[in-house]
Amino acid sequence: MSGEGLDRWLGTPSAEDTTGLDWLETKRAAARARVRDQGIPTSKQEAWRYTSVKRLVEQGFVPADEPMTALQPEDIEEILIPGLEAHRVVLVNGRYLPELSDLGELPPGVRIGGLKQILKSDPDALRERVNGVAGEEQPLFAALNTAGMDDGLVILLERGAVLSQPVELVHLSVGMDEPRVAQPRHIVALEDGAQASLIERYVSLGQSLYCTNSVLEVSVGRDGALKHQRIQDESPNAFHITGLYLGLGEGSRYLGVNVGLGGAWARTDLQVRFTGEHAECDLQGLYLAGDQQLLDYHLDVDHRLPHCTSRENFKGILYGKGRAVFDGRVYVAKDAQKTDAAMSNRNLLLSEGAEVDTKPQLEINADDVKCSHGTTVGQLAPEMLFYLRSRGIKAPLARRMLCLGFAGEILDVLEPEPLRERVADQVGHRLEHAPLA
Repeated sequence: MSGEGLDRWLGTPSAEDTTGLDWLETKRAAARARVRDQGIPTSKQEAWRYTSVKRLVEQGFVPADEPMTALQPEDIEEILIPGLEAHRVVLVNGRYLPELSDLGELPPGVRIGGLKQILKSDPDALRERVNGVAGEEQPLFAALNTAGMDDGLVILLERGAVLSQPVELVHLSVGMDEPRVAQPRHIVALEDGAQASLIERYVSLGQSLYCTNSVLEVSVGRDGALKHQRIQDESPNAFHITGLYLGLGEGSRYLGVNVGLGGAWARTDLQVRFTGEHAECDLQGLYLAGDQQLLDYHLDVDHRLPHCTSRENFKGILYGKGRAVFDGRVYVAKDAQKTDAAMSNRNLLLSEGAEVDTKPQLEINADDVKCSHGTTVGQLAPEMLFYLRSRGIKAPLARRMLCLGFAGEILDVLEPEPLRERVADQVGHRLEHAPLA
């Protein structure tokens, strides 16, 4: 992307986007400078070795600076999950819309709102939170988000606060006259002993062309716990980028489930930093890529303190001419003794045209650790297909049954039940109709 293209992506801040907060404008200016210094990633850079940004750059996205006010609650009924009880937050093209959201009654010590809303009413609550986990030295797309963040979700839990119901964050994208990029910034901060569950869903109305470039900064304090479930099921023409930054305090627990189904081109970067001992991080993932889709996952788990545990378990199913990338790195520093880390990536290829590039890595500098990693790429067992066919089950349904068995380990982690059933139905439908060529 040329400098001119970068300027187009960044756009010109409107009066509405100018907060008047010196500290925030300083961060944005620094991010703009970092974007221009970095330039566009190429295959010569290891982090982008398997993924070209050419398709993304060619779209000529511009900022989604027009608020979407025409939608009514009945317009989004088709994307809601029946029976899912949650504190719902709806963003449309990156902007928080209270009239479509339903926060219900929040318990004491819990604050949920839009990023713009809180920056106006209580900016000091976010001063140390923006870039507090992601840091200032961000890669290109995270820096782009910092420079042009639209809006987003803020969840703040005070010490010991507990959310009994999950928070459902619905990212809804609606087509505009020209290709737009939305850049939501989400901040989730749990103080010591706080507990919460977050369901994050990326969906769209229709099959429009757009880009979502989101950043999530998650911090969990001492003995806190967060379950974070992310479902990406966007338009088949959409481009999706997420930078997820985790900071985990002493004795904290984080369970993340990532399901990638939609989009033409999608990349997710997950960065984990342990800020206290005895913390646990469990990352589970399932991705389906077909119809010339590209789904790309990069994990960077950094153990610099002793007695921490991490698990990374990702599974992929690829069909047609689908492509996937899994690039996982676990780093263990010299002083991070008693680290327990395991990384696994397993893939099923249902067609000759499908492709996966998988590279799990361990970098271990300590001598008293328990670490492992592994990867597999295979096909459905012919004898199992034959067995089901011999029982009168048609080939598409037999393939669906076997693939759901493979994916079940990840799907079973999803909760509550309405969410699990919705995602399992989506996965099953795609598998049953997946082209084998």
